[in-house]
Amino acid sequence: MRERRRIVEMWRRGEAAALVTLVRVEGSSYRKVGARLLVGSDGRYAGSISGGCLEAEVVRKAPWIVRSGAVIKTYSTLFDDTAEIPYGLGCGGTVDLLMEPVETPEFQALMEALATSLDGASHHVTTWLPGPGMPLRRLVQPAATEGMEQMQSVFAETILPPQRLIIFGAGDDAVPMVEAASLLGWRVVVVDGRPQLARAQRFLQARQVLVAKEFGELDSLSIGDQDALVIMTHSYEQDKTWLMGALQCRPRYLGLLGARHRSALLISETAAAMGWSLEQICEALFAPVGLNLGGDGAEAIALAVIAEIQGYLNGKIGASRRMSAPMVIAQAEQGRAQFGAPGKIQSRCAL
Repeated sequence: MRERRRIVEMWRRGEAAALVTLVRVEGSSYRKVGARLLVGSDGRYAGSISGGCLEAEVVRKAPWIVRSGAVIKTYSTLFDDTAEIPYGLGCGGTVDLLMEPVETPEFQALMEALATSLDGASHHVTTWLPGPGMPLRRLVQPAATEGMEQMQSVFAETILPPQRLIIFGAGDDAVPMVEAASLLGWRVVVVDGRPQLARAQRFLQARQVLVAKEFGELDSLSIGDQDALVIMTHSYEQDKTWLMGALQCRPRYLGLLGARHRSALLISETAAAMGWSLEQICEALFAPVGLNLGGDGAEAIALAVIAEIQGYLNGKIGASRRMSAPMVIAQAEQGRAQFGAPGKIQSRCAL
């Protein structure tokens, strides 16, 4: 997602000379189908279509290749000096690259789709690939619609927005969390009820920094089932407020920072207040948040949390530490015995 932003930025600066898209892979490949590389007019480029083995060749030749229109070029990444397919480099497969010029309506339509996706729009893009007597054609539609059926070879893709991460809590440990998420190209929103902390100057890589104390103040965000949320205010009552609102939004991922006994007590009281079962909340919540990677400090916590979110979103969760209902009951009792009133455990928020 971060490279998509760089591609859009190069396009907006008027520096593009050719666009290269990976449309087919046979065997192994460093990048997946849909990877793109925008070649600049000065030899620079944004994005990638391999692990570095094809970029130099493609950047050098693509502007010349597309002078007569879009074409498909096949490259081998196998060690085979006798192969008819050029450029064997030992990565283990062959790839088809769509190379297209930038002075066409088809290119402009795709770039507009990429640009608006960065702000949350989704698109279904159907590209009829060029062939003998058949020029490249492209249809961009809202993601819910389907492309037309045609005999010509088709490359269909859905362009989704970058993952949105909403962080409730603007403490110092939220800073590396924002930085780590931005490295993945995610859209990050920081929310806190404390204006002295929720300042844009503290989170330069966040898309939005909002001051809010109630979930009702966040209607403009339209939080939904594709969002990832992390609650980490270090205030028991604030965390409880945000947890109750977040659960009702049913986000794609919801994590709660805090020691087990603290999280268990929060879950127990939230379940009672909302009329939910402990099982319902445990199923919807990652608490304590983050993979068990070891380490200490804000940066280590950020790494553990972002890694868990990334793994969960891609179906590779790893060793999650989320609690079950029996664990919540046991840990909540320990929390009550150790701290008494919930307000006394606000500062006990270790991962």
